[in-house]
Amino acid sequence: MNKNSLLHVGSPNIGDREKFHKYVDEIFDRRWLTNRGECVQKLEARLAEYLGVKHCITMCNGTVALEIAIRALDLSGEVIIPSLTFVATAHALQWQQIKPVFCDIDPNSYNIDPCEVEKHITEKTTGILGVHLYGRPCEIERLQQIADSYGIKLLFDAAHAFGCSHNGKRIGNFGVCEVFSFHATKVFNTFEGGAVATNNDELAAKIRLMQNFGFSGVDNVVHIGTNGKMCEVCAAMGIVNLDDLHVFMEVNRKNYQLYKEKISLIKGLRLIDFDELESYNAHYIVLEVDGSYPLCRDEIINELVNNNILARRYFWPGCHNMEPYRSSVSGAVYLLPKTDEVSARIVVLPNGGQVDVERVCKVLSLHCD
Repeated sequence: MNKNSLLHVGSPNIGDREKFHKYVDEIFDRRWLTNRGECVQKLEARLAEYLGVKHCITMCNGTVALEIAIRALDLSGEVIIPSLTFVATAHALQWQQIKPVFCDIDPNSYNIDPCEVEKHITEKTTGILGVHLYGRPCEIERLQQIADSYGIKLLFDAAHAFGCSHNGKRIGNFGVCEVFSFHATKVFNTFEGGAVATNNDELAAKIRLMQNFGFSGVDNVVHIGTNGKMCEVCAAMGIVNLDDLHVFMEVNRKNYQLYKEKISLIKGLRLIDFDELESYNAHYIVLEVDGSYPLCRDEIINELVNNNILARRYFWPGCHNMEPYRSSVSGAVYLLPKTDEVSARIVVLPNGGQVDVERVCKVLSLHCD
């Protein structure tokens, strides 16, 4: 199998190369490669405008962005999160000796279940970290009500949800802050990168200090910090890709509609839905498999890979079944039946401008009568 011909999940979107090269030449001419140069400032201003938020602080990657947000919010003890997410959500807490408390999901939305959240709140709970899985927003208002009633903080991992909206307002405006990933596999990428979006002035100022070693001006360290800055060339990629974001999203949505049309004809398979009244990036084509399809989930993935189509089990087996979390509860296991059931039957199919949807669906239909 020629690995170079694989149709990757979230194959990287690349905007206007000539425009990008022009920005890079300008970066070289200025000889300002990092430390909040012209490209970073421009990207942050454009991101804040696009999202409709007061502050958008870019970072070197989404995981560091999440770690800094968690630290800036003074979270400690325990934070409630879903297990059906990329492991970075949990690691960002555990890395700072905060215990991620795994909560079950709503089997319809795949997002954290607010009813289950309340069962996990203890005197050690300082926050709820929701995840807008596959770009579908959490039950934001219910989670906010719970957070407010218990006096704890609510933030969101919005790694999948750039360009998506909830009640007509773009993701980035909810909770005390929302954290984005701009990794190459996302609908909007900066090669590697991330950002924290917030409407809280005090939090934004604190995060800015923390992402640059706590410097306030030259040689004036006023806060503990680390190196979370985005470099200029990544910001240049972001500026160019933001110009073409509407194109990337439109391609994704057309592919999604075609996938949906073709897969609706295959017994035992269905795609998750997106709210057509909201903005959605359709970047994740999530296939649900039931017992009436002749192949099990893992056999489907093997069949696709054998045909040079890279599909993934996003996110199996759930963070609670990974280390160190699997062994961290004194030999007990997390009881998350809905998470276990959903993670065992989903396949994420490739999307983007390089994907031949007809070919993917043809492979899926080969085993049907």
